[in-house]
Amino acid sequence: MRVSIPRRRESDERGRTLPATSARGTSVFVGRRRDDRRRTPVWPMSIHATAIVDPAAQLAADVEVGAYSIVGPHVAIGAATRIGPHAVITGRTTIGARNRIFQFASIGEIAQDRKYGGEPTTTTIGDDNVFREFVSVHAGTAQDRGDTRIGNGNLFLAYAHVAHDCVVGNQTIFSNNAQIAGHVHIDDWVVLGAFSGVHQFCRVGVHAMTGAYAVVLQDVPPYTTVQGYPARPKGTNVEGLRRRGFSAEDILAVRRAYKTLYRDGLTLDEARAHLAEGATSGAAVLKPLVEFLSVSRRGIVR
Repeated sequence: MRVSIPRRRESDERGRTLPATSARGTSVFVGRRRDDRRRTPVWPMSIHATAIVDPAAQLAADVEVGAYSIVGPHVAIGAATRIGPHAVITGRTTIGARNRIFQFASIGEIAQDRKYGGEPTTTTIGDDNVFREFVSVHAGTAQDRGDTRIGNGNLFLAYAHVAHDCVVGNQTIFSNNAQIAGHVHIDDWVVLGAFSGVHQFCRVGVHAMTGAYAVVLQDVPPYTTVQGYPARPKGTNVEGLRRRGFSAEDILAVRRAYKTLYRDGLTLDEARAHLAEGATSGAAVLKPLVEFLSVSRRGIVR
């Protein structure tokens, strides 16, 4: 069986009819061959005639590249990734499978950093991410990791920015105009509200959430919600935890931990010791919080 895409029949110089072909001139089959052997469907790569794809770029067979988009020579793009019109994918950039890159996005460009001296730094992106209009992701620098890394299943809304040497985990959401400076770490399931800004070298812990226009100048512990300029703790991300299947018992443990950290009048060292004791006595949900507090470099929002 042939795929129902536009076909044309041609004749050779002797007037004999040639096999039907796709609009790109390639025969495309799906399902079983005439000899009844199973085959994996083969879909033609779809690159718009106005797109500029360097011959050295490595694209999976089913990648789509929209009109006027540019793909550089050191780019590798995985299966089923779709690139819209007017996007630019450049630098030493590796993009996994099933990503969606919308129009005017810029992925892999050099760092906006005066220290950058042309070193061969990289950008690495996993699977199933969405980059909406005008999102920008910049490559790393030699002064840090040398790589900007994004995991799987993240959603970057319009005008979001990921600066050099950042590490973004899995299943995060960057709302419109959320911006993170260089060397920032965003852990799994974080939600950054619209127009949020995160200062360089900060870390935002798992399941944390920033409100709109929050300016984060210190680390945000896991499960915490913050708001304001500078960002201050405003409670726990209870609704997010419920949606992700956390039990009522775990949510209660998180809320008690927040009270210990912020409302019992303890020093950070005292609160850390108290939480560590709780994590070892059975509240496994607190382990990410205890680990986070033990390695925080900038101090936490207070």
